[in-house]
Amino acid sequence: MTFKNTWWKALGAILICYASVAGLIGNVPRLPILNETIRNTYFHVPLWFAMMTLMSISMFKSFQYLRKGDISLDQEAFSFAHVALLFGALGFITGAIWGNFTWGSPLPLDPKLIAVEIGMLIYAAYFILRGSFDDEQKKARLSAVYNIFAFAAFMPLVWILPRVTDSLHPGNGGNPAFGKYDMDSSMRMVFYPAVIGWILIGIWISNIKHRLEKLEYAKNNK
Repeated sequence: MTFKNTWWKALGAILICYASVAGLIGNVPRLPILNETIRNTYFHVPLWFAMMTLMSISMFKSFQYLRKGDISLDQEAFSFAHVALLFGALGFITGAIWGNFTWGSPLPLDPKLIAVEIGMLIYAAYFILRGSFDDEQKKARLSAVYNIFAFAAFMPLVWILPRVTDSLHPGNGGNPAFGKYDMDSSMRMVFYPAVIGWILIGIWISNIKHRLEKLEYAKNNK
């Protein structure tokens, strides 16, 4: 394996290390209520950007499987969805910790959070569905259709529904977007590398997961 094929993995690892160190010890604005919790911007938000990127790739792979019928494409869709849900869970946990400090509760009855919880459950059902079939092609076809549906349901739940009602979450329900007033140029120098880094690491983990799925499939179909 040459550096030409692995440079982006090294870049992702470097960016995550940089963002983690700078995010924990770098200077941040001293703002009311947020205080030191503003550092969570470097972890919570990039994890969710990475999650949505991986969901998009997973959905695209499902489309490709329905067109070509290649079982490897379904395995890729599953792998990307699996890592996306993991990143989503990490993003949800970091968000709950942040909310506990800034809102006084880790899980307030907020439209954005409720929509996210529903969306995560919709995606969790994707994995339950896959475990309900023994026939690989049948499982792949139904899973691909459901994966596309899950993506089509998740994005409006997270991006549209909270914007048409009141919400504590920045950028929703008339509440201004977080970065518009709170992030300065020094924070952006850490935030954007963190987003790119987590996306690259997510793709890397998904590719490893896909290779493991292919090995398991070959073992079970000898």
